[in-house]
Amino acid sequence: MSEIVTTTHPTDPLLRAERLPHIWCPGCGIGSVTACYMSALAESGLPLDQCVVVSGIGCTGRVAGYVNLDSFHTTHGRAIAFATGVKLANPRLQVTVFSGDGDLFAIGGNHFLHAVRRNTDLLVVCVNNFNYAMTGGQAGPTTPRHSFTTTTPRGATDQPFNLQHLAAALGVVYSARWTALHLRQLKTSFSQALQLHGFRFVEVLSPCPVGFGKANDLGEGIEEMEFYRAQGVVDRRISPAEALIEMSKSTPLPLGVFVDPERQGNGQAGPAKGADGVVGR
Repeated sequence: MSEIVTTTHPTDPLLRAERLPHIWCPGCGIGSVTACYMSALAESGLPLDQCVVVSGIGCTGRVAGYVNLDSFHTTHGRAIAFATGVKLANPRLQVTVFSGDGDLFAIGGNHFLHAVRRNTDLLVVCVNNFNYAMTGGQAGPTTPRHSFTTTTPRGATDQPFNLQHLAAALGVVYSARWTALHLRQLKTSFSQALQLHGFRFVEVLSPCPVGFGKANDLGEGIEEMEFYRAQGVVDRRISPAEALIEMSKSTPLPLGVFVDPERQGNGQAGPAKGADGVVGR
């Protein structure tokens, strides 16, 4: 049998090779999440010249610079606002926001709320690593209680956002949570979300060995992946309100699709899209 040798990859045309290798730390999951999205996009059949990626500031914000699409690296917390402008200017575009938990839900939280309320036709991907990784490992809106960060040296005391509950309560069309380990499931969610209209949300839990893992004795990236494998539970009976995250070996980690058009999101029906696919109320 002859050996098959190739020097290309199906997603090569979707990446800016001149900007590689990337700057993400060893063990970080953002690169894997980006590859997953690129694979789903390549198989989607969508015209790539009509696909746009918008990101904010932070480690995940680097995604916009690596994808070989029309892309925009915006100011801190303004990715959704900028993406809304892009979509309104040209409703035919498939606009994806790729950013982190701090950028999207701290300074950018207001924009998330109102973009969902208006059912703006965006796919928003949040890489959730539980801290402000690029600026020193400070606590953010999703930092689990009792976690140690540079601003919570005695453990976080604030109740973190349950992003799945928040998204479902606001009325998203589609909402899912996976980890950087669950790449097949994540790719499927990206594929599903890319074929829908209205506000869609995908949360991806990602290791941050330098900013979060080290301070919380989670080990390197591969060890946090083992934690996700051991604790991750996919159970459609879990409602978004019950999808709390506790980085504890005694507590399950709820994963899966929590809102989609076939499932009424445990009482949360996704809003219907409008004729132009922009605003669907």
